[in-house]
Amino acid sequence: MYPQPVTPLDRIRKICLALPETEEKLSHGAPSFFLPSGHYLAYTDNHHGDGRVAAWVAQPPGAQEALVAADPKHFFRPPYVGPNGWVGINLNTGLDWGAVAAIVAEGHAFIAAKKRKRRR
Repeated sequence: MYPQPVTPLDRIRKICLALPETEEKLSHGAPSFFLPSGHYLAYTDNHHGDGRVAAWVAQPPGAQEALVAADPKHFFRPPYVGPNGWVGINLNTGLDWGAVAAIVAEGHAFIAAKKRKRRR
């Protein structure tokens, strides 16, 4: 048999699920990735069928603005969660997957730190 092509969703799934305590659930009709606290880490998107292959990822303060300003081809301010600092990552514009993984890992660390701070 022929191997199945690797899709952007396959890649973002592998990146997210490699992080500690991350689980996948369907949310708003799309695969989404959560920490056990119920906090979103990432949400995959074809928002209302707009055709954009993207992931929305939680980020620490200031990261969204820096990424979008530096490279608007690859990054954008997503609807709904953009005002909370999340960054949209276009997954079909040639951005290096190592960079995607680093941004997702930064979001994971940010959410995990917020979770620890709330427990104190």
